[in-house]
Parts: sequence; C-alpha cells; structure tokens
Amino acid sequence: MAKGEKEPIVLPWEDMVAWVTEARGVTEYGVQRQYGFGFGFYRPDTVDKYTLEYETYGLAQAISNWEAIRAYMEYEVHTLKEIQDPLDLQGPDDPPDPPWEGVHVFRNARARLHQQYRDGEAGIFYFAGWYLYHVMTFWTIPNRLVEWEARKIRTLTHRAVPEQMAEWSEPLPKSQWGRPSKDWVKQSARVRELQKASPQRLITEIFSQVSEEFAEQDTMKA
Repeated sequence: MAKGEKEPIVLPWEDMVAWVTEARGVTEYGVQRQYGFGFGFYRPDTVDKYTLEYETYGLAQAISNWEAIRAYMEYEVHTLKEIQDPLDLQGPDDPPDPPWEGVHVFRNARARLHQQYRDGEAGIFYFAGWYLYHVMTFWTIPNRLVEWEARKIRTLTHRAVPEQMAEWSEPLPKSQWGRPSKDWVKQSARVRELQKASPQRLITEIFSQVSEEFAEQDTMKA
C-alpha cells in the first residue's frame, strides 16, 4: 500500500527486488559499520519505482529479514517451528503458537541438554558450561522479556486492512493461482535441496552457489 494511494498495488512475487547495504566510515571513535535492508519494485505497466529501506543492527539481521519474507512467500512458512526445527527451539509436541522464543524454548533446550548428557553426547564440562552461561545471562529473564514484548505488541492497535487488500487476500481456487517461471521453480527446488542437505549452512552461501550453478548452465547453453 503506497503512501498517498487509495488502492493497493498487486504485482507478481518474482518482480520484487531486495538488497542489503553496508557502509563504513571513520569517526573519532574509529571505523564504524552500518547495515541496511531494502526492497522495491516497478509498478506494473508504469515506470514508477517504489522502494523501502531501513537500518538494521547487522548484516545477519538484514539478510534474515529478507529470508523471513522469502520463506513466507515461497513456502508459506508461518512459525519458527517450521524454519528452525533443526535448532530444536520448540519441542515436537509444542503448538505452533507462540511462535516467539519464550520460556518454553528455554525449557526445551534444558530438556535436550539432559537427554544429550544421558546419551553420552554431551560431557560434564559442556553440561556445567550450559548452566553457567545461562546463570550469567539471567536464566529465563531474556525469554520472559520476549514474552512480555510479544504481549505488548499484540495489544497495540492495528490499522484496519484496506477492503481491496482484504479481498485480494482471500483464498483463490488452485486453477487461478499464479504460475512461477520455470527458472524460478528449478532454482527454488535446488535451494531447498541444499538446505535439506546442510540445515545449518548460511542461506546466502546457498543462494550464491545456486546462482553460480545456473549462470554456468546459461553460459553453456549460449
């Protein structure tokens, strides 16, 4: 919904462009780095360009912002359990809500630690170090702060969704779904394949590899 507009702008997902910015400067305090995340698009059938860019605390956060949007749009990911299951942030019997890292995440991590210790996968020093670290970081207080912030956000007054956007968001029969390009389907499948093979690998490394692979294929065809 562009500023000053009364109608929402609808465009194919593949037309969206995103970027991460990094700037370095010298001040009296030394070299400082600044990072930002932005995305934008050209309005369909026009040359009007729309962009949104904002500062982030680091490169990883900037990339994570885009990955959260991409995962939701491409895979319809809605919860932490779906995208962070390899990290065991939520237990197998936890409901999809709450999706934030509350006290339940801490309890699951502690239960996993005890299980690893019983199975011989974690030694006494790792076991003791885990407890020492969490005692030094105030035990469950960080998780409780997350829960407090989440409750506060949920109580805020939200703007009403424009009627046109609410109508557009209604489910469509599969026969009316937009069809991604063949290149997108192939590249997305390759990304999922690499993610499944190495869940802990940085998504940026996977994107780079897939981009290089398909660029080489295009060069060979040419």
